[in-house]
Amino acid sequence: MSFKVTMVFGTRPEAIKMAPLARVLRQRDDIDLHICSTGQHREMLQQVLDSFELEVDEDLDVMTQGQTLNGLSEQLMNKLDASYARRRPDIVLVHGDTTTSFIAALTAFHLQIPIAHVEAGLRTGDLKAPWPEEANRSLTAVIADLHFPPTKKSRDNLLHENISIDKIEVTGNTVIDALLWMRQHLHDTDWHPAADSPLAVLDSDKRMVLITGHRRENFGKGFERICLALAELAEAYPDVQFVYPVHLNPQVQNAVYGLLAGRPNIHLIAPQDYQHFVWLMDRAYLILTDSGGIQEEAPALGKPLLVLRKVTERPSVLEGGTVLLVGTLQHRIVEETRRLLDDPEHYADMSRVHSPFGDGHASERIAERLSLWLVEHRQGGAAE
Repeated sequence: MSFKVTMVFGTRPEAIKMAPLARVLRQRDDIDLHICSTGQHREMLQQVLDSFELEVDEDLDVMTQGQTLNGLSEQLMNKLDASYARRRPDIVLVHGDTTTSFIAALTAFHLQIPIAHVEAGLRTGDLKAPWPEEANRSLTAVIADLHFPPTKKSRDNLLHENISIDKIEVTGNTVIDALLWMRQHLHDTDWHPAADSPLAVLDSDKRMVLITGHRRENFGKGFERICLALAELAEAYPDVQFVYPVHLNPQVQNAVYGLLAGRPNIHLIAPQDYQHFVWLMDRAYLILTDSGGIQEEAPALGKPLLVLRKVTERPSVLEGGTVLLVGTLQHRIVEETRRLLDDPEHYADMSRVHSPFGDGHASERIAERLSLWLVEHRQGGAAE
């Protein structure tokens, strides 16, 4: 007995978190996996797929210049509607909180195709923070048939929203599966960036601060304050290397390069593929980010993390004392970064390994529950 499963993703973070699950599903005889890429972050997406030795089965190629969220949603729904009609999957797998995830789920719902939601149940309680992600994941939960929350807190969020317990399986997060697999691979192969890589110029004897940023709610003044804080820190700490892989979004690029280009100890580089980025995280002294996934990855590596957001949908990371919400105010970013750079005791307190998001086996748990649900669902349909 074989089941047709369609996995939909479009952004780099989605691909990183779905890749280990895709590898597990493709090893199973009872699953016929079809990977559908929306092409939302094509260049960065391909880097991830190459790192995990995966290929997509279908590329919807939905992105256009200056596209709005509504324009993207229209394109996604039209193309996914046709894809699902051709493929007729037994279930659609979506991940997290992107526009791709919600529209992929909604299109499946309209066609009465069951939906499984990986990384379900994350909540801030504020539909505007992060925007539009909080709405995307909350709306997906309403129509999903299976929910795979990473933690008990995420499960409790779903229960409070009246999701039935028999539709929920706490699995840990697949991002930890991906991270631990890649770090071990890098260590086993003694992997280093090539001589022509921008990372090859980094001095291993100097401390390195890693920065990422791409959240829509930080566009404009938020990114301006973040960049001004980094400029102040770079001037105050000339022997510290600040490495910033700059997201391809023009609003991010314009702000970052406009305010930080030309500073000798700030390395503005292109977005890195997954193995290069894990190498950077593993060697970072501390990390500043507004990313969601890095809030899970950094603590698992024992790296102090300052989150450039007002709220987090991952409150579990704050309990370990290795992650701190600092927002986007310039003085706060500078103050907390300086404290980590100047106070060895404080740094030691924040550089402990803390991994509430799993043990690296989330993908196996998801695959097993998914298979059981599909069998039960088919048998139930036959009985009717």
